[in-house]
Amino acid sequence: MVKIKNEGVLLVISSPSGTGKTTICKKLIEYDKNIHLSVSVTTRKKRKNEVEGKDYYFKTKKDFLNLKSENSFIEDAFVFENYYGTLKSEVLENLKNGIDVLIDIDWQGTRQITKAMKGKLIKIFLLPPSINELKKRLSKRNSDSIKEINFRMSRALQEIKHYDEYDYVLINDNLDKTFRDILKILETERLKLFRQTYLFDFVKKLNLI
Repeated sequence: MVKIKNEGVLLVISSPSGTGKTTICKKLIEYDKNIHLSVSVTTRKKRKNEVEGKDYYFKTKKDFLNLKSENSFIEDAFVFENYYGTLKSEVLENLKNGIDVLIDIDWQGTRQITKAMKGKLIKIFLLPPSINELKKRLSKRNSDSIKEINFRMSRALQEIKHYDEYDYVLINDNLDKTFRDILKILETERLKLFRQTYLFDFVKKLNLI
């Protein structure tokens, strides 16, 4: 029997707020135990019930900037007075061990990761079924003002403009179908030649027969 050892797939999923990205990501890691959801480093304060190493790696601003100066992140951002970043070591170690890594991030972070990984990743973008449906989803919370809803809508429309920077674009009009489509993409990408690292030795042995 051939001992199979594959390189993991780095899967990045982006979408405007309200398109179901978070739900899809949760379903993926629950369904397939070989998928690791990347844990970000942040300088924001730990909230009640959050777990170190599960929700985030909580660092001081000084520690974060030291990591950044050491080129420890494949992407980082400064959002609402706090720093966020994805550790290069965690991503590369998992991929090396054949574990797929899932990163839920926006288009700006995706650009950074693409550059850092020299294009060695799979990028999926989720679109809403319609603008009206998107606005409906963004308006669900009654406590939000019209101004807040319009702000989120504006940001979502800006995000959508970058859909063509991705490898796969799916219209999420049916959550289960979108989930199944992503599983098909992942299954295909796992079979790419460069990820089947065992094949070199296997073919070498065949040539010796």
